[in-house]
Amino acid sequence: MHSPSAMGKPFEFEPRQLDAPIQTANRHIATPIPHPDDRGIVETLRRCEPMSMSGQPLVVWHRAEGVHVFDRHGNQWLDFSSGVLVTNAGHARPEAVAAIQEVAGRLHHSYCFPNQERATLVDYLLEHCAPAYLDKVFLLTTGSEAIECAIKVARARAHQISGPEKDIIVTFTGDFHGRTLGAQMAGGIPGLKDWIVNHDPCMVNAPIPDGFRGQDTTFAGFLEALASQGVDPKNIAGICLETYQGGTAILLPRDYMEQLRAFCDEHQALLIFDEVQAGFGRCGKMWGFEHYGVRGDLIVCGKGISSGLPLSAVIGHSDWMNLFPPGSMTSTHTGNPVCCAAALANVRYIVEHDLVGNAARLESVLQASMDRLAAAYPGKVGCARAVGLVGAVQLILDTATLAPDHDTAFAIVKDAVEHGLMLFGPVGQGGGTVKLCPPLCITAGQLEEGLAVLEESFARVLG
Repeated sequence: MHSPSAMGKPFEFEPRQLDAPIQTANRHIATPIPHPDDRGIVETLRRCEPMSMSGQPLVVWHRAEGVHVFDRHGNQWLDFSSGVLVTNAGHARPEAVAAIQEVAGRLHHSYCFPNQERATLVDYLLEHCAPAYLDKVFLLTTGSEAIECAIKVARARAHQISGPEKDIIVTFTGDFHGRTLGAQMAGGIPGLKDWIVNHDPCMVNAPIPDGFRGQDTTFAGFLEALASQGVDPKNIAGICLETYQGGTAILLPRDYMEQLRAFCDEHQALLIFDEVQAGFGRCGKMWGFEHYGVRGDLIVCGKGISSGLPLSAVIGHSDWMNLFPPGSMTSTHTGNPVCCAAALANVRYIVEHDLVGNAARLESVLQASMDRLAAAYPGKVGCARAVGLVGAVQLILDTATLAPDHDTAFAIVKDAVEHGLMLFGPVGQGGGTVKLCPPLCITAGQLEEGLAVLEESFARVLG
């Protein structure tokens, strides 16, 4: 099993006082960070929770609004985390708060019994967000749950076509699809699934053609990888991939994706896009996979759908979404009315205030910072890329192996948080990534201020 130092380590409670306080319109740091008075909260969590919950900076969040996070001591951060790519419309969007308050006062839960909020949300998603060729939405709770549902749908359709031998699910090395058993078996990060003994032999990985750790960007490499694992294309039920990998912000080659789409059509396999991180405007389009110009058969989404409440969805076509009879594809909290009300207000705000366009317009600002960091630290920054309003700086130990440098990424995140820029702990293939994902309502000035702080943190840590 991996040790904490291999996959991440707990942030230590070591308050740091800056030489001078920080006071801007977006950042206010006047006390040691983390605040000494918050030690008891952190110690309670460390005592009561598993160690896996201790991988984030030890700022005790008290309030968040728009693009800002506050503690209870008057400190304010400019948020470049979006609470792990969740608050696309911003924290505590007033429209969502009002919707939550109205519904929570009268209905908390209705299982699969109909409710108005669920009906309005799925109708709005199909009318304003989903591609015209998809006509069904199934609401769930988490991204992992939605991924497992998509696998279930793909296999059920494949079995209907040619029987149980058409059962293979292909994913890609480095892909992260969640933390439940099926999602981790399908994923492509070995270190996250070495606890599994009986792996599903019909879940296989192909090399990621990202041009960084996956150097082979040809579709021939995909076909060779399948052949080397004894995969007969006619037995593939579905091909599932993250639109961009969670530890990066790299879009895959468009010609490769076009060939992958044609391959799925030829072999009657569903093409599944994991848009949990990429969807709802994050990439400068409603769906990140729209950059590829191909059709997706199933869209798995979550996170940014509600900007804070637990809700996810699988969007597909009735030809495969209707395969299961009543009662056989449900979830206890599917279409929770409070979550649906929040999601409807959130998605409406994204659409009506053109946050998708804002992400597209600000991409060049974010990419310019990525380019500066790559140029300044060629031996330490292996890849720095942005798409829309998500960026990732991948720190490496050496240019030969491209092994991730978790400790340096960890130190940069810690320094940035101490200086008023909220980031989350390093993610990716064993860590090593500084991920940048502000709410999509951020202004150009706020983005530039945050990037300046980031570049200063790189300079302090790397010299």
